Amino acid sequence: MIINVDDTLCLEFLDEAHAATLFNLINDNRVYLSQWLPWVENMRGVEHAENYISNCKRQAIAKTDFAFAIMFEKKIAGRIGIHYINGQNKLGEIGYWLADGLQGKGMVTNCCRAIINYGFTDLGLNRIEIKCATANDRSRAIAEKLNFKREGILRQGEWLNGGFVDLYLYSMLKEEWEGM
Repeated sequence: MIINVDDTLCLEFLDEAHAATLFNLINDNRVYLSQWLPWVENMRGVEHAENYISNCKRQAIAKTDFAFAIMFEKKIAGRIGIHYINGQNKLGEIGYWLADGLQGKGMVTNCCRAIINYGFTDLGLNRIEIKCATANDRSRAIAEKLNFKREGILRQGEWLNGGFVDLYLYSMLKEEWEGM
């Protein structure tokens, strides 16, 4: 599955064919990504990327997670997805990352718009959340640029780099998105 974002950007459903390139991108950006993403230290080889992708595909079949590669000019630039989908309550959480040096061009914001549309339209969600560390200014700015509502702080909501960090909780409702 491919979701077109613009002329240079699309989202490709993660597949085993992405494993080596995805791992190499993570490995090349390991220090940068590990500032905010607790799973980076566990991604130690291509086999870990393959296992991750296989797990993502199983979760997609179960309709609990949909993971995509962010493709910029036909090369993997990062990853985005809707995770922790709760079908009964029709909610999910967006997660994303982009390789160092590609920020500031609006790519993640535009990819988020596309994945939000996918979540509300194709997946039938009513609520989409974004959680980010309170000190992660770039991620916070994306949620706010997209007019997500900041609902509060999840105190010590994530274990990161040997300690707990507080997370902002942002949300968007389908009716709010459709009204924009």
